[in-house]
Amino acid sequence: ITIGDIQAFIQYVKNFTQPITQIAQVINQVQSMAAASERVFEFLEEEEEEQIAANPVPTDNIRGEVEFKHVKFGYKEDQIIIKDFCANVKPGQKVAIVGPTGAGKTTMVKLLMRFYDVNSGEILIDGHNIKDFNRRELRDAFGMVLQDTWLYKDTIMENIRYGKLDATDEEVIAAAKAAHAHHFIETLPGGYNMELNEDASNVSQGQKQLLTIARAILADNPILILDEATSSVDTRTEIQIQNAMDNLMKGRTSFVIAHRLSTIKDADIILVMKEGDIVEQGNHEELLAKGGFYADLYNSQFEEAEAS
Repeated sequence: ITIGDIQAFIQYVKNFTQPITQIAQVINQVQSMAAASERVFEFLEEEEEEQIAANPVPTDNIRGEVEFKHVKFGYKEDQIIIKDFCANVKPGQKVAIVGPTGAGKTTMVKLLMRFYDVNSGEILIDGHNIKDFNRRELRDAFGMVLQDTWLYKDTIMENIRYGKLDATDEEVIAAAKAAHAHHFIETLPGGYNMELNEDASNVSQGQKQLLTIARAILADNPILILDEATSSVDTRTEIQIQNAMDNLMKGRTSFVIAHRLSTIKDADIILVMKEGDIVEQGNHEELLAKGGFYADLYNSQFEEAEAS
């Protein structure tokens, strides 16, 4: 066998195996597309939400009083996870929602903003059933600061201004100062005129959170939904974020999805969730005195902090 025969054989094998590999890749792509298309068609077949209430209550002067009256809810009719929940949140109070991962802490948020409707009972804002508000206007009354920040490709100034599109530059800068973001913005090349990348990868995770808080301060919504997780930032940035959160919550009704219980000791109401159900409620001292599930959670986190 000559070298030329071997080279020819290798080339023929390549020519033969390449189409087979390509066919396998196409099959994988078709399977992925089929799975994705099922989800797309499910979404397209969903019924449109009713946006307009019959006699809508205006949201212009919401004070932020929230009342849960005998709320019962389940994602499925035969699986009720919130059973006869009652609570009254006064304007400006801080409500913490705590529980282990997967406990259903976001369920209350989804009900408040009417992504789901309660099975029975009522949720009232300033004495009005939330079903009496136009759905979009109701959601506009909520400000949100989540751990997964959303920033887009534009200048820092415009990213903050997104909270209030007609805000002046001075108002944007004032919001950044209140969010403890002004100092780091000034140190960036271009300052407020620096353009963020598509995924804002040219600023740190902690800086992203401060920019999102500045946006929420500028929006000045009467009710807040906050995810106070700061696990991916250093201690100094964590303190800045916590101070910025405190500034944001002043005078506003706030629902905080809490991950570390040490940050919500001052909450007016703590809702403790386990496996989707609210098992305890009260303030920090009351729940510790009960010696129940909250006390176990708090003590276990305290022991972990001591060990580290």
